[in-house]
Amino acid sequence: MRPQDGRPGSPGADQMRALVTGGAGFIGSHLVDALVQAGHEVTALDDLSRGQRSQVHPSARFLEADVTGNLCNSLEETRPEVVFHHAAQIDVRRSVSEPDLDARVNVLGTVGLLQTCARVGVRRVVFASSGGAVYGDTDVIPTPEDHPLHPESPYGAAKAAGELYGAVFSRLHGIEFVALRYSNVYGPRQDPRGEAGVVAIFTARLLSGERPTINGDGGQTRDYVYVGDVVDANLAAAQGQPGAYNIATGVECDVNQLFARLAGILGDTRSALHGPAKHGEQRRSCLDVSLAASRLGWTPQRPLDAGLSETVAYFRGLMDIADNGVIARGTP
Repeated sequence: MRPQDGRPGSPGADQMRALVTGGAGFIGSHLVDALVQAGHEVTALDDLSRGQRSQVHPSARFLEADVTGNLCNSLEETRPEVVFHHAAQIDVRRSVSEPDLDARVNVLGTVGLLQTCARVGVRRVVFASSGGAVYGDTDVIPTPEDHPLHPESPYGAAKAAGELYGAVFSRLHGIEFVALRYSNVYGPRQDPRGEAGVVAIFTARLLSGERPTINGDGGQTRDYVYVGDVVDANLAAAQGQPGAYNIATGVECDVNQLFARLAGILGDTRSALHGPAKHGEQRRSCLDVSLAASRLGWTPQRPLDAGLSETVAYFRGLMDIADNGVIARGTP
């Protein structure tokens, strides 16, 4: 691991020492920004396998390290009070084809982190879980937190396991553990090159002049929550009551509607292509957010159309249109 930037001074009475794993990634880098802007002492930890060093706020300390490795030195040196755990293997399809890899990162990596947190006296861990993946298909829409967990992928099983281990470490070692079950997060800095992140994928393809492909008939629904709202949920979770919370909007939007909204923002009149349905894909996913409202004081603030407009503006700012397509000035 390599420490970069200067060591911040001691935090004041209203500040906390925070560490964000995956702090150079999509959600993690936005969270680092917000923590720095709030005056906290922040360390971002990332192995840069997907994250971008350029996305880390210059006032945050940066450690290049793999969450599956020995993090004792990193945490003993930084002594965080709160750890926000966002480092993960996020590709559901890869979890199906390589479940051992997924478990190594998402289960063993989380267990190792919790063990180190207990050893160095971390007060609270805020864990990035997955609302869609841990519940699987449900008959209750919007789905509340007390619904049984029926993950249908190794990725979902690993996230559910992370929650269980967090609860065990809370009982054994007194760590305050909060699991945030995200719905489909979107916004600036999301990578359009992966299999997840349909908003980023559709936006990048539309800007490059391509016609996006919708899997199946496009009637499958998701609950799209803006990354800024997710960051606010993490800040609330740093102080609120421990437990598991859905972080979403409680509003369904099917993929056809999502495409139409993005195309409308871009003034693109072309229709999408349709390909084969993805095997095992959830038909409906939408989460009940009333528990987060009552116990964390958190509610989503960004309507979908406003968030999509901001996301499109971000990608437009990154891209130059050239004869051979889109050339990125920076990396999303």
